[in-house]
Amino acid sequence: MDVELNMFSLNALKEMEIIDVNLGKVLGTIYDLKLDCDNFNIVSLLIIKEKPKIFGTVDFIEIPWEKIQKIGYDVILVDCDDKTLFEA
Repeated sequence: MDVELNMFSLNALKEMEIIDVNLGKVLGTIYDLKLDCDNFNIVSLLIIKEKPKIFGTVDFIEIPWEKIQKIGYDVILVDCDDKTLFEA
């Protein structure tokens, strides 16, 4: 995974769009991260599957950290297929 020269805060990451490079489709934005506290690593990104409806439940998609290809200034590019994405 390539990372631009700057580091990003969690708030900055949460504003970036997640784009699947295979489909050219925006998957959403980061809702949360899963962390491995023993090894100090990010395990996966949690994004909202669909915009929540009033009083509706929220479904999340989990994207493994290994599937991230590049983090830019505005977007995060991921290489995902249907088998990679799974509900959290």
